[in-house]
Parts: sequence; C-alpha cells; structure tokens
Amino acid sequence: MRKSHPIRRFVLAGAATVSGIVLLLSLKPATDPASAQAAGGAAPPAAASPQGGAQAAGSGTVTGDAARTQYGAVQVRLTVANGKITKAEAVQAPKGGQSDQITANAVPKLNQAAVAAQSADIDAVSGATYTSTGYKQSLQSAIDKANAAAGASQGSDGQNAGGGAAQARTVTGAVAQTQYGPVQVRVTVSGGKITKAEAVKAPSGGQSTNITANAVPKLNQAAVAAGSAEIDAVSGATYTSAGYKESLQSALDRAGG
Repeated sequence: MRKSHPIRRFVLAGAATVSGIVLLLSLKPATDPASAQAAGGAAPPAAASPQGGAQAAGSGTVTGDAARTQYGAVQVRLTVANGKITKAEAVQAPKGGQSDQITANAVPKLNQAAVAAQSADIDAVSGATYTSTGYKQSLQSAIDKANAAAGASQGSDGQNAGGGAAQARTVTGAVAQTQYGPVQVRVTVSGGKITKAEAVKAPSGGQSTNITANAVPKLNQAAVAAGSAEIDAVSGATYTSAGYKESLQSALDRAGG
C-alpha cells in the first residue's frame, strides 16, 4: 500500500485550517458602532439653543391698538412667555381686491420677523409698505402694553415685599412730527437713569434713510450719556434731532422724569 506523500499531507492540513478560520469569521457577530446604533435606535437630537432676550416683558396674550393705514386697519396680537415673544399674529389686516394677496404674502413674514427680532424693529415687506408700517405700529403698542402690565405687576410685588431695588421700565414717547417724517423714541429707565434709548420711528425713504442711519445711533448714545433730553443735534440732521429730543422728553415725562 502506497503511503501519502508528506507534502500532500501538509497541503491538506493547511486547507482544512483555512476553512476553519473562514467559518469562525462568518459566525462572529457584528461589532460596528453604526450597526449597533441602528439596532438600538437613533441617538436623540441635541437640544436647540434658546434665542436671545425679549423686549416684551411678562407673560400672557396682549393685543396692540389698531393702526389705520391707507388700505385698512392692522392690529397685532402677541403671546409672551417669560419675557419672550413666542407668537405674533395679525387679527386685523387690509383685505379686499389686491389687498388680499398683499396681506397673504406680507403678514406671515411680519409675524415671523416679530418673533425673530423680539421687538418692533423689523424690516418692511417689499410691496407692502403701508401694511408693514401699520403692523409695526400695532406691534409696538402690544409690546408697550405687555411691558406696562409686567411693570405694574412687579411694582405690586415690590410693595407687598416691602420695597427693594427699583425695577427697569420701558416707556415710549409721543410721536413727534417733522418735515421729513415722524420720530418716536423709546427709553428704558432703571434707578432713575436712562439705560437704553432707541428710535422706533424715524424718517425714511430717499436721502432720509441715510440721514437716519447716521443720526439715530448718535442720538441714542447721547440720550443715555446725558440722562435727559438736553442733547445736541446731529449735524446734517436738524429736523430728525429736534423730533428725537421732543419724543425723548415725552418718554421721560411718562417715566416720571
């Protein structure tokens, strides 16, 4: 009987070993992290970062005064939670004829802008100048009402607690009419000092836009620095400066000096 050649026995043994290894690898469970995550469910999404602070104080729903425009009334209602505007909607807006299309296009954009800006400092929607102007006016009225309600609540809490540090108040002055358009100033007062001043209305259109962009920031800064309406006019913006000072004084009068 012939004996198997040694080399042949070595080759057969090696083939058997390789086959065993392949079989073991095929039976090994998958350990890929992606596969494991798919089996156990997707990871929860990261929490969204909160937006910045709001201009409207307090919580609740408040409706601004109706603003009359050339094409109809605009009235804005806000939902405020913990000093943040969470929802804005127009409960009145121009309608009828072409106004229906303009309102349908403009109002959702204005609502979104109000929530994003957390103030009435929003851009007008192109092609809806009158509606945008009325919306901003009613929006500012709603914010003022929210701030007034929150201030009254804080004042009552302070009295019940026996006093405490003075609460900041935000007050909007009367509209001052100028040759180039209305000017209206809003101030935040805390501890008898102006901590913030801003123009919620100012002349716009044509050259007035450039003049306003240059003058208003300087007037805001001057109001805070002076702590009163005794501020210098900005060169090249005489009418805007005069209107600003007039509305600023009105705001300070309403704030109690």
